[in-house]
Amino acid sequence: MNNIKLMYITNRPEIAVIAENAGVDRIFVDMEYIGKELRQGGMDTVQSRHTIEDVGKIRQTIRQAELLVRCNPIHDKTSLYGDSREEIEGILEHNPDIIMLPYFKTVEEVETFVRLVDGRARTFPLVETREAVEKIDEILQIDGIDEIYVGLNDLSISYGHRFMFQPLADGTVDRLAEKFHAKGLSFGFGGLASLNKGLLPGSYVLKEHYRLGSASVILSRAFCNADKAESQKWVRDVFGIGIAQLRQLERQLQTEGADYEENHRIVQKKVGEILETMV
Repeated sequence: MNNIKLMYITNRPEIAVIAENAGVDRIFVDMEYIGKELRQGGMDTVQSRHTIEDVGKIRQTIRQAELLVRCNPIHDKTSLYGDSREEIEGILEHNPDIIMLPYFKTVEEVETFVRLVDGRARTFPLVETREAVEKIDEILQIDGIDEIYVGLNDLSISYGHRFMFQPLADGTVDRLAEKFHAKGLSFGFGGLASLNKGLLPGSYVLKEHYRLGSASVILSRAFCNADKAESQKWVRDVFGIGIAQLRQLERQLQTEGADYEENHRIVQKKVGEILETMV
């Protein structure tokens, strides 16, 4: 298994350079905001609201990492913003490597997205609604999907869960992964904290990626919250140490393996314990 592709969300060129130099594979510009505040209001989630201008700045900054842009869900024009066609055309002017479609519920939305991108960037639908899970077999029949991702935050909200890793513990991600593998489709899921940080430490989550054959993961704010950093040196240290530790564990898993089923049982137990504290 190849190293998992690491993705980091930022619109700041100086942070993008630090992340790229530390080994982040994809710099993630996050333009999604339509409907996000409504469904995630009051939750401690990332609501970036990056812009087309940010896409251009990051495109001009990075040299080796891929440029990933998350657009808004498929939408019509209003007095506040243009429609999806206008938005995607604007993104494509800056030559992104990958465009991610968030929060879709229908097959038609994914078909529209693929048609609008029209092969000019790789397509990366983000499965994060109950409706998308229920229609996944039809969605996977669409030609032109290059990769796929499972977003645990919104998926948990969609199912009425209280903790983002519940879909990993309850078998939802397992069932999706089986379908992705059957289609030969590269996929990723969730967010990853530093190996020893987070309510569910990153070491357990990384082993779940290996158990499921995942190919990509977003480095979360629990890995590095650059917006609250004391200095760029602090950010460089966090990325340098954190990614080195992560890759070291990957090398160990690639050469020695692990008891992945036991790790999954531990994850289920820990998720249960976390839920017990969330009264």
